[in-house]
Order: sequence, then C-alpha cells, then structure tokens
Amino acid sequence: MTAVDFLMDFAKMSFFLCFAQFLRTRLKVLQKILMPSSVVAGFLCLLLGPQFLNVLHFSEASSGYSSVLIVILFASLFLGKQHKESFKETMVHAGDTLLLNSAVYFGQYGIALLVGGVIVHLLFPQVNQGFCLLMPGGFSGGHGTAATYAAALEQMSGWEEAMTVGQTFATIGILSGVLLGTFFINFATKRGATRFISHASTLPDSMLTGLIPEEERESLGHATISSMSLEPLVWHLSLVLAAAGGGFYLTDAIHRAVPALNLPTFSLSILCALAIQFVLDKLGLGQYVHHEVTTRIGNTATDYLVGFAVASIKISVVVKYAVPLLIVSLLGIAGVIFYLLVVCPRLFRNFWFERGIFILGWSTGVCAIGITLLRVVDPDSKSHTLEDYSMSYLFMSMFEMVLIAALPGIVVAGYQYIAGGICLVVFVLLLLLCARFYGVFRGKYSDLRPGEAEILKRR
Repeated sequence: MTAVDFLMDFAKMSFFLCFAQFLRTRLKVLQKILMPSSVVAGFLCLLLGPQFLNVLHFSEASSGYSSVLIVILFASLFLGKQHKESFKETMVHAGDTLLLNSAVYFGQYGIALLVGGVIVHLLFPQVNQGFCLLMPGGFSGGHGTAATYAAALEQMSGWEEAMTVGQTFATIGILSGVLLGTFFINFATKRGATRFISHASTLPDSMLTGLIPEEERESLGHATISSMSLEPLVWHLSLVLAAAGGGFYLTDAIHRAVPALNLPTFSLSILCALAIQFVLDKLGLGQYVHHEVTTRIGNTATDYLVGFAVASIKISVVVKYAVPLLIVSLLGIAGVIFYLLVVCPRLFRNFWFERGIFILGWSTGVCAIGITLLRVVDPDSKSHTLEDYSMSYLFMSMFEMVLIAALPGIVVAGYQYIAGGICLVVFVLLLLLCARFYGVFRGKYSDLRPGEAEILKRR
C-alpha cells in the first residue's frame, strides 16, 4: 500500500459522504427515517463495490480503517474535558437521569449476554461466543462502539466476521430507534402523555436536511492558540493523534512484556489521553485545550469510521447470521420498549415521556437520534432532559468505559453468562436506588425546579 492509496481511499469516501449529504437534502425518505449521511455513504460504496456492481474499489487496507479510527475517537473523548459539578451536586437535580440512563447500559448487556447468549448457544452452538456482545455495542453505542468491540474480538479471538456483525447490529439499532421513536411519539401525544405538545409536530428543516440556516449556526469551537505559532486545529489534532499513537505503542509494549495479555488499543488510548491532559494541566496548558474542538475531531473520525465500516460489510456474513441477528435484535428492541413504557413512567420524577423517548433514541442508535426525538416532544428544552444528561454523562461515561474495556476479554475468556448476570444485578440495583430516592417510593414531582410543578399539572 502506498501513500497515494491511502489518500485515494479517503478521497473516495469523502466524495460519497458529500454526495450522501446532498441526497439527504433532496430525498424525503432519508429525511423521514433520519438516516445519517455516513450510513448512506457506506451503503452507496457497498452497492458500487465488488459484492454488487463492482465499479468502486478501495485498497485492501480499507477494511481495517474502522479499527484505527475508533482509537482516534476514544483518544479525543477526555482531552480538554472539564467537569465542575461534584457527584453530590449532580444527584440533586439529575440523579434519576444518572441512575436510569446508567441502568440502560447494564440492562442491555445483561439481556444480551445472559438471555441472548443462552438462546444463541442452544440454537446456534457454532456461533462465536462474542456474537451477543455486539448487540448492545451496536444499539447503545452505535457504529463506533460496535466497531470497537468487533476490533477487540477480532484481536483477541481471531473472529474476522465480527466487524460485519457489529455494523449490522448498529444499523438495525438506528433504524429501530427512529421508527419506534416516531411511533411512540404519535402514540403518546394521542393519550396525553406529552407535556409540551398536543400533537406530533414536524422537525425543523435543519434537522431533516442537515443544512443549518445562518441564524441557527453554532461555533465549532474556540481557537486557544495563535495561528502565528501553530494552527489551532493542528494543535488539537496533534494531541488526539499523540494519544492514539500512544495507545498503539502501549498495546504493543504490554503484549511484548506479557504475551498472554492482549488489551484493546482503544482503552489504552484513553489512558494516554488522560495522561496528556494531566501533564498539560500541571504545566498550566490544560486550559488551552478546547473540548469542543477535540470532540469535533472525534466525530469526524466517527463519520469516516461508519462509512468505511458499512462499505466493508460482507453480505455473505449477514446472510449466514441472519436468524441469530434477528433474534438478538428483537431482544434488544423488546428491552427498550419495556424501559419506555414500564420503567420510565414509574421511576422518573417528572417529564417521564420526554426523558424516556430520549433514552429510547440513544439506546438504540446514537445520542443524535435521542436528541432528534426529544426535539419533537420538547422543542424548547423545557424538560431539562439534555441539561441533566450532560451533567450526568461524565459519571455515566465511566460505567460505559469500564464495560467497553472489560467485556471483550471477559467474554473471550468464557465468562459471558457470569458477566451478563452481574450486569442484570447492577441493572436492578440502579432501578431500586432510583425508586427509593426519586420514583414510586419517594412520591411524584419531588425536588422540582422552579416552575416545573405548574407545567406538570397542566395535563
């Protein structure tokens, strides 16, 4: 492979990302199902590739880009991150959000690993033991986390089909989230469960087409250093790539020292990013790393990751695993419906549907899907759902990182059912804690923000 091959791979994918965005602005069907342009680009490349029309070709290395880009994504997560809220302060107004959103992680993994694992093992004993792990990875984590798990499973167990299975789960999740979310929003408005709309309204054009008018545009981030010394984007990109590269070097060094220990590279890139941020803080330079910019870099890597991952899906593998894919996906879908209709009304202290539809969106697709569904039922953000979620996310992300870093190795080692059982126990404990302090055991509408009681009593 040459440098030109590398450039042309990304040039081709860039063209299809732009073309997919153009299609999103023109085709109503893509707007109605809220399909991300990166997924559309991936499917276009798949259709034009060797498995179908055979007119588009990437280099042989392109199928491995996803496992590299996921390291860049995770390296960007905590650079420039500052959290001023203490755990106690977060629990005052966002405690139920923290507990119930965290419970979703453990519930999905528990159902997939224990219930799904037993079903798949009995019906399809030849299927790799890491198969069921890819469902919650694709559903609650999206294409990025699915690629993370797939790369780890391929690295640890040699299962080369993991990437295709993971990306298929992620695509099923996004479609399920959009379709289920739209259905339940219409269902809830007809039954008076929503607090801010009396009928299902349409989303603004900017969310449908992806084109943001001038009056709605936001800054991509702040320039924290002068371009006379170094371009601010280069400064932030250098830090992200340094953390990612450190993750690869650290993975190799640990494997050489302890050959039996094969840690996922992405988790070590997080440690490198935290170490870099710590050193910068000690040198007084931490304030010159803007988290919005590093987040944009990570999101950029994600769009290319999704495009290349979907484009490299092997149709023969999807056909091979079609029945177990369907069974485990239905388990995941049933779980999110149960959570929305049974758990959320009883344990959220206020605005249960608005908060619940947000959870349904991000736990089947990505956070953007949850935000989109929330925007329909709470267009002016009066439920404070996103505010509470952002306050809670630092603590939630710790749970997520532990699960992502630990579960592939645990599953490959043969402890899938034990891990699933532990996840379900944690899931139940989090629900009980929420019930005790915020939900049915505490009483409705406790510890409200000013003005919330009047809104809740209107309907």
